[in-house]
Amino acid sequence: MRGVRLTGYKHLEFVEAQTPTPQEGQVLIKTERTSICGSDLRTYDRAHPEENYPFGLGAPCHECLGEVVETQSDELKVGDRVIVIPVNSGGLVEYMAESPNRCIKIPNEGDLSVWMMCQPVGTVMYALQESDNVLGKSVVILSQGPIGLAFTQLIAMAGARQIIVTDLLDYRLDMAKKLGATHTLNPLRDNIEEAVAEITGGHMADIVIEGCGRPETCNQVFRVIKQRGQAILFGMTHTEDSFMFDYNAMYLKVPRINVTNSARAGENIRSIAECVDLVGTGRLDLSHLVTHRMQFDDVQKAYDTYSEKQDNSLKVVMEI
Repeated sequence: MRGVRLTGYKHLEFVEAQTPTPQEGQVLIKTERTSICGSDLRTYDRAHPEENYPFGLGAPCHECLGEVVETQSDELKVGDRVIVIPVNSGGLVEYMAESPNRCIKIPNEGDLSVWMMCQPVGTVMYALQESDNVLGKSVVILSQGPIGLAFTQLIAMAGARQIIVTDLLDYRLDMAKKLGATHTLNPLRDNIEEAVAEITGGHMADIVIEGCGRPETCNQVFRVIKQRGQAILFGMTHTEDSFMFDYNAMYLKVPRINVTNSARAGENIRSIAECVDLVGTGRLDLSHLVTHRMQFDDVQKAYDTYSEKQDNSLKVVMEI
């Protein structure tokens, strides 16, 4: 089978690899779609030491779905389509063998690229399920990439009173407005702290969500949150893991901090399955997230498009 691996700074290469054989209790999945996550850029956007290359087969990618073509389990049958949370390889491969407990079944009809969106949006659902009720609250969401937009959409559905969002890119702010944001701010034009104070009548935000992992937004959380408000840290750093932290700003607000930015925060497979149910019953539309559709052969272009935010991109999905 064909697979992809990262062999240098922002350089992906195709390789031939052995098709995995499912062991007892596993299923073999023919990959049909993959999409790129912001956390993949922690690997892709960094210049790693030369000895770290090449990275593992299929990396960096963990958003993938496909069809079961062989089974050694009673839990899934041949022909089932599933979102996969892979552990045995990255997602940039034509086949993968995984346990059914790493799979979320999806309907056999519908747009596979849109079904793929249930994986990232399901993780946002998990973060909200682990956090305070937003009904009637003032919420600030720092960054309106795909994750920030998912927070905006779900929080609007949940009945927040004010949804104040920020981003450097106006096309993202325009989408946020369509999804229910009550106020959109661009740090290139707006003083975020002053604007939040004005919008909230000086009370500041009940809940602040950091969605991009940038030093400036991580510190900004504690300047726009109210006393003893809740901070949700979801964004993951890309090119740096350590940066200056304004401890005094945090200390003065004594917030409750909830970190839900990876699988280490808890098992989110159930939340992804719940997202599939919402989409399947028509209560949640995620089609707006899929802005770019490419073929597997275009994997380099796909990652560059996503990394550099080219052509008003949100989510880039590849057909395998």
